[in-house]
Amino acid sequence: MYANPIAYFFSSIFVLIAHIAMLVNIYFNGNYTNVRSVAVLSAAVIILDIAYLVGIIFFKQSSYILDFLLILIIGMSVIFQSCFGEVGFDVKHYITCIVCLVASKASYLLCRNHKNLQDKKKYIYAAIGIVVLITLVFTSAENMWIEIGSFTIQPSEFLKPLFVLACATSIADQQKKHKVLFFNVVYENIALFGIMAVICLVQVKSHDYGSLPTFLSIYAAGFLLRICYPKAKFSKKKLFAVIAVIVIFLLIGLKYAPEYVQHRLHVDIWSDKTGDGYQQSQALIGIANGGWFGVGPGKGFLANVFAYDNDIVFATVSEEWGLLYALMMVFTIVVITAVPLINPARSYFHGTMSACVSAAFLVQMALNIWGSCNLIPFTGVTVPFISTGGSSLMVSGFMIGMLLAAQSPVFKEQKNKKQEAPVPAWRWNE
Repeated sequence: MYANPIAYFFSSIFVLIAHIAMLVNIYFNGNYTNVRSVAVLSAAVIILDIAYLVGIIFFKQSSYILDFLLILIIGMSVIFQSCFGEVGFDVKHYITCIVCLVASKASYLLCRNHKNLQDKKKYIYAAIGIVVLITLVFTSAENMWIEIGSFTIQPSEFLKPLFVLACATSIADQQKKHKVLFFNVVYENIALFGIMAVICLVQVKSHDYGSLPTFLSIYAAGFLLRICYPKAKFSKKKLFAVIAVIVIFLLIGLKYAPEYVQHRLHVDIWSDKTGDGYQQSQALIGIANGGWFGVGPGKGFLANVFAYDNDIVFATVSEEWGLLYALMMVFTIVVITAVPLINPARSYFHGTMSACVSAAFLVQMALNIWGSCNLIPFTGVTVPFISTGGSSLMVSGFMIGMLLAAQSPVFKEQKNKKQEAPVPAWRWNE
């Protein structure tokens, strides 16, 4: 373990105290019929904390900041999801959270060595093609999930980390320009533009317009870093140019959006509280009822509203736990995305990967919160790590593993089996 042991100890204590404080709040203010429900939930959260905090010791890293933030937000997720409507223990969500943590470490090990990923770039493109094909064949506009027994998978979610890797592995090829007619072009940039276009078409075909901004944010972050890479200098002019292009595409998309999207953009939720404005009007009422400290875990009425645990999860947390806890949740996710951007990454590859993942997390969270607050129409996207959904949690864990790899990659030095003896100077000319 390369991190400071004292900092590790106190950070671990902070995570445990934060979760214990939430569990104590449930005991005194929660809605439960049997104290055993609180005891089981408490034991599950504390065991998960201790297991993860001990487990990360075996991963030699220079910093564990992101690990502490990850287990903090995962513990909050387990507690929130186990209290909506009535205090209990959401076993399914608990298991998916464990899968999320395992995925983060698997991704960390996979993404440390950028040279290895660079050599296997063709497999990344092939994986994108396979996921796109599966999405087109096995899903539809009415159902974007694939049902396997009691489990459901949303294949389009797995395009996010693959697209991030495609953007990151293209950085090294920015110097390889080819003359096409009168222009110098990089083939990788054309390929990424084509992938982005295909993803857009797939999302439009599936009527999943809510995920488009997330993919566009990944592409924009990757594109900005690619055009800055040749001179190794960040350009404010290029940044403003990228933002201007995004705004133009956004305006075009809003103007030519389908009729039902246009209706959502202009619907008055208060005059149609039982129709298209039902979810958002109830979400706003729930946020107002919760105030700063909430009505109490398990005591909210939003648990009776459709998609309370994913699409309007920010409002559900605000109602039962209060706006203070909801903002703490948001702040934790913002810090998770900020740490890799503040601390210098190991390589330009890792920096690009961090920027793309951070952009995806921030945009995805913003869409969910703005939808809950009626600033934009509902998009159907989740709050990373908080909302339910096995595919979403697994992908979020995999993507935070990318941030871990960018912050503290550790490589084992290759040892030569037999070192050759130095050649004596008197034999150099033989």
